[in-house]
Amino acid sequence: MFKCIAEIKKYQFLIYELVIRDIKKKYRRSVLGVVWSILNPLLMMAVTAMVFSTIFRFQIENYPLYLLTGQIMFTFFSESTSFAMASIIENASLLKKIYIPKYLFPLSRVISSCVNLLFTLPALLLIIFVTGQTVHIEMTAFIVSLALLLVLCFGVGLLLSTAVVYFRDIFHLYGVVLSLLSYATPIFYPEKIIPEEYQWLIVYNPLYYFLDAFRETLYMGMLPDIELILRCAVIAIVALIIGVYFFNKHENHFILYI
Repeated sequence: MFKCIAEIKKYQFLIYELVIRDIKKKYRRSVLGVVWSILNPLLMMAVTAMVFSTIFRFQIENYPLYLLTGQIMFTFFSESTSFAMASIIENASLLKKIYIPKYLFPLSRVISSCVNLLFTLPALLLIIFVTGQTVHIEMTAFIVSLALLLVLCFGVGLLLSTAVVYFRDIFHLYGVVLSLLSYATPIFYPEKIIPEEYQWLIVYNPLYYFLDAFRETLYMGMLPDIELILRCAVIAIVALIIGVYFFNKHENHFILYI
């Protein structure tokens, strides 16, 4: 642990450059650039809200804000883990030339996705003010949930980046998994509509607890429940331990397959 902290401090400039590179790459040749980070969630929210609030008639107070908090959380998880998954393979040429702690590449991808999430916060603030939602100081506590989600994404990213070195099919399979998770997580629908016999889909879905923590702060304007935060912390730490274990076990063999 202390070795990793020392290495992160030693290579902090490299991490910074990798994050900047990822952000520049994402917005390269884009006329609106970072503005898309605000427009994209707003447009997606508008379309989804129109479909599910009118056709399916979900009765949720301030549905646009309810929907946007879920979309922002899930987009971060989806983007960061997908980017981290490809980080080792995409930097194969660099890894073959010089020594760099390999875990820095998944880490930089997760951090760059976190920066992209922060770019979307103006869209969230806009919806809060437009819908007349009361602003509470407790909303800033979402940082705790975000930090724990970042740990979860890093752990999952380490596991995926290891697996995809040996099995390229993971790229395609993970897209299917993300689609299943998006429907199994109450992002755009209220959890109360789930029949009792399918409640296990929520109970065993780790993203549900992070979504709940996000909504308690950003949607309800209250401090997240301590038990909920502890549950998120346990999930995040377990994911990190598993990811670190498999990554460390196989990283010395990456060079043979990339």
